[in-house]
Amino acid sequence: MDYQNPFSKKSSRRGVIVSGAIGGIATVLGLPLIAQKVDARTTIAGRNDVKILNNALYYEHQAIWAYGAAAGKLTNTEVGKAVLALALRNQADHKKHRDALAATITSLEGTPVKTKSSYDLSSYIKRGEGNLDSDVNIAKLALALETDAAIAYTQEIAKLKTPKLITVGASIGSTEAAHAAAIRATFKALGVNLEIVPASFVSSENREAWVLKV
Repeated sequence: MDYQNPFSKKSSRRGVIVSGAIGGIATVLGLPLIAQKVDARTTIAGRNDVKILNNALYYEHQAIWAYGAAAGKLTNTEVGKAVLALALRNQADHKKHRDALAATITSLEGTPVKTKSSYDLSSYIKRGEGNLDSDVNIAKLALALETDAAIAYTQEIAKLKTPKLITVGASIGSTEAAHAAAIRATFKALGVNLEIVPASFVSSENREAWVLKV
């Protein structure tokens, strides 16, 4: 299966990740694995959900890698320490998403996609939405990634065929939006004059209100 970066078509960062994370989180929240005994390879709904979940897992792997790669580049300053603390907290959430997604895909008779040694974030850097060259720019890159994750939930969860997974997706989407708000709150605590929640919605239409340019 070819896992393409959704931004190659000007869509959100983890277009399918959000819908995927839903299924995984069902496990984290203690919900039953909806299609536990369904062979996904022989049902249209099963094949659909496995594809979405596996693309989601790909981007969870990417998020975990991005936070890990950034952590090693942060300085030992007040700003660097603040960004590191938040990065590790957000990364921990993504690791839980990853583990739950993999378990859900397996329960659907699918094969979880493997993690890669590195991922391409150049589309963000080219747009000036962060970089790995300073503490502040690393935080801006994380903000763009988390904002796109929240947007992707609103766009993709309805494509799942299992109703309970869609319901859980709303909860996970709010977690991604909370990550974005927490990053903005860190900027504010460090003296940047901005609104922690800059808009009433997190959507592609108001994305520019959430991200911070380099």
